[in-house]
Amino acid sequence: MNAESASRAEAGHRVLVWDAPVRAFHWLMVLAFAGAWLTAESERWRLAHVSLGYTMAGLVAFRLLWGLVGTRHARFTQFVRGPGAVARYLASLVRGRPEHHAGHNPAGALAILALLLLAGAVPATGWALDAGPGGRWLEGLHEGVASAMLALVAVHVAAVALASWLHRENLVASMISGRKTAAREDGIRSAWRGVAALLLAAVLGFWWLQWQGAPGAGLVAGSERTMTHDDDDD
Repeated sequence: MNAESASRAEAGHRVLVWDAPVRAFHWLMVLAFAGAWLTAESERWRLAHVSLGYTMAGLVAFRLLWGLVGTRHARFTQFVRGPGAVARYLASLVRGRPEHHAGHNPAGALAILALLLLAGAVPATGWALDAGPGGRWLEGLHEGVASAMLALVAVHVAAVALASWLHRENLVASMISGRKTAAREDGIRSAWRGVAALLLAAVLGFWWLQWQGAPGAGLVAGSERTMTHDDDDD
């Protein structure tokens, strides 16, 4: 982005940049990974751990598809740049005059690609571990990939905080509202809330099916029906 574009963005408007599917994907992935991490060592919560892992896999598949057919700033062709663009952006940070990008900046794009790769590798190694006798090496690989993702998430959070300070804009809030300060022509026309609703419904539906298929779910439901029947007899 040149100096004229940067100055326009600084004096710009709050425009819609992140569509609803991108925002839904982001926060569902946060929830799924956090839940999977917290339940990793508990046998009692094993079903939740596995379900959240498969949720991550489904979310990655959705994001890859949306990165091809989604709105302007969601598409990989819009924000994935070469090493030169990344170097220029990092140099602008060092100079204290960061380039302004309506969507993802070139350095942030690399982090997003790495997070997608790890978010796919975590459930893949978990599935391989459950599917056969993988041994300790596969268990170690699964835990190592999850730890690498946790470390990258920490770096990502720190980078977002730094970028928010340098750009004088709350980037976390923009991932909630979908709006950022930019030129009017950088905004998108539609939030595509229907696609986000379908994504959320698919995730919730998958969780419900997993719960219904849990070994104790039928017993609990049966017990409730028996208790209700006994109460009616009284």
